[in-house]
Amino acid sequence: MLVEFKLPILGENIESADVTKVLVSVGDKVSSDQPVIEIETDKATVEVPVEISGIVKEVRIKDGEKIKVGQVILIIETTGSPANTTQAGEKTKVAEPLPVETKEVDKKIEPTVQVKSDTSKIVSGKYELPEKLVPASPAVRRFAREIGIDIYQVPGSGPGGRISIDDLKSFAKNLNERVRQTTTSGIYHEPLPDFTKWGMIDRQPMSNIRKKTAQHLSLAWATIPHVTQFDKADINELEKLRKEFGKRAEEAGGKLTVTAVLLKIVSAALKVFPQFNSSIDVEKNEIIYKKYYNIGVAVDTEHGLLVPVIKNIDKKNIVQLAVELTEISRKARDKKLSLEEMQGGTFSISNLGGIGGTYFTPIVNSPEVAILGVSRASYEPIYKGEKFEPSLLMPLSLSYDHRIIDGADAIRFLRWIVNALEEPFLLSLEG
Repeated sequence: MLVEFKLPILGENIESADVTKVLVSVGDKVSSDQPVIEIETDKATVEVPVEISGIVKEVRIKDGEKIKVGQVILIIETTGSPANTTQAGEKTKVAEPLPVETKEVDKKIEPTVQVKSDTSKIVSGKYELPEKLVPASPAVRRFAREIGIDIYQVPGSGPGGRISIDDLKSFAKNLNERVRQTTTSGIYHEPLPDFTKWGMIDRQPMSNIRKKTAQHLSLAWATIPHVTQFDKADINELEKLRKEFGKRAEEAGGKLTVTAVLLKIVSAALKVFPQFNSSIDVEKNEIIYKKYYNIGVAVDTEHGLLVPVIKNIDKKNIVQLAVELTEISRKARDKKLSLEEMQGGTFSISNLGGIGGTYFTPIVNSPEVAILGVSRASYEPIYKGEKFEPSLLMPLSLSYDHRIIDGADAIRFLRWIVNALEEPFLLSLEG
């Protein structure tokens, strides 16, 4: 029997992906749970396993192609009873291609009008008319005037560029979407100049990960009123303990880093200050307090910034966290993270200490309400009693959502973390 294997649901709000590599060819034998393609989504690169066994009769996709959820990937000849596939044809007929909708109303026509910050010019339809006529019937022209669309800006899909009612509807839909995105995000993108007038350029497409990062952080920066609080922690004693017990973590397969220790400290602080472990439901005017403690850790990779999430931190000891942090960081750099490993975070940590710098202002990872930035520790003279003594000070930067967190609460939260770093016993006493 010939069956179609389709791209399964990849995760919430993920409708398409780029095929980075097809792992099988026509004539190959495949078995259940065997990866057949490698794809890159907005969040990660994952391998898609086939859910049946058989022989590949047809490959419907190729490397570099963008595919959608539900699209046929392979035609497989099998004698089993597939669970999540559909029969491709009766007896031995090769599967027919999926029907493609050809109605003009479904065509996406990109408007050439530049969306401006003053959207009233667009809504009113008052444009300077060009010195040319457009092919459109009187009824189409009247409809364009009624809905406030400049018909001279609408691309026609009919013969000779003739404009239809469906063309107007598609244009208006795309234009409204652009206006909505501009007004909700608060970000207006001006058209770029022609850079080639001044010299040579090289255009490179953004990866899905980079595009998603840009969109997510732009929206977070535009919608969240950010405030960043700074402080320093004296980690002299912590460094002694970290070096003393580092071998235990190495024996377990991990590395006892400051970030691993901070995971435990922050999870304890979130219990003391529950507003930092929450989200805001703007539509319902409610605060959602989470009773679980999952912390995302920003990982710098050659593919872009990834934030895998370590879950249920309050139920794990520091050695366990060190091992899990080591493993998940390696998976991030090898592009082996699953979607589940990048979801469900309630707080984030971004440690740039391994690179350098002093302070920075990390952007809150919406829908979370706070993020802790960590910079490189350095020795500074600190006056203790009667003289100055060298102390290893680590700069900390706490960015938070001012809609739910006040400045006084933010400094209390940050001071709690500083005190726990300086007095590790506090973690056992109050954490």
